[in-house]
Amino acid sequence: MKIDTPRGEARVEISRPAGTPASLLVLGHGAGGDVQAADLQAVRAAALAANVTVALVTQPYRVAGRKAPAPAGHLDEAWLAVLAALDEGDLPVVTGGRSSGARVACRTAKAVGAAGVVALAFPSHPPGKPEKSREDELVTGCPTLVVNGDRDPFGVPGKRRGVDLVVLSGEGHDLRKDATAVGSAVLVWLRRHGWAM
Repeated sequence: MKIDTPRGEARVEISRPAGTPASLLVLGHGAGGDVQAADLQAVRAAALAANVTVALVTQPYRVAGRKAPAPAGHLDEAWLAVLAALDEGDLPVVTGGRSSGARVACRTAKAVGAAGVVALAFPSHPPGKPEKSREDELVTGCPTLVVNGDRDPFGVPGKRRGVDLVVLSGEGHDLRKDATAVGSAVLVWLRRHGWAM
């Protein structure tokens, strides 16, 4: 499905479970990647099998064929428009994504009324620049899950109140060495909050 946003056309792939859905999980991609990333697909599969409707969102700059990401404000604007256009009834909405998509979900969680946030490969800082922390974005005002690899050059967030942190051994920023473990970690967290069966 295509959704018009102030920043161009976004694409949304919605997968619905066979049973009655417990929640809607909306996930965005990383800066130079797409929704076919191994970790996003693993989370989609795990959530779908646990009665969660999953929407994978491709930002307008990627739909237009550009690799370089749009500025943060443009990404947030497009994300807000997509969330406003999604209508899956009264389901709790959990937002998230990987890397840049995780940052977008964190920054906009309050504005979209997210019940929770799933942040995969959250980029704590630019590689080699730990002094340029982005961890304040993890203050979302709702339960937040971070799944990072211990070998991520973008860093691993520190412990923070309201944030559940899962660090996977041997994983880098792409979280594709054992994507099933990523899906499992997200599913455990969704179930703990009553957002999955």
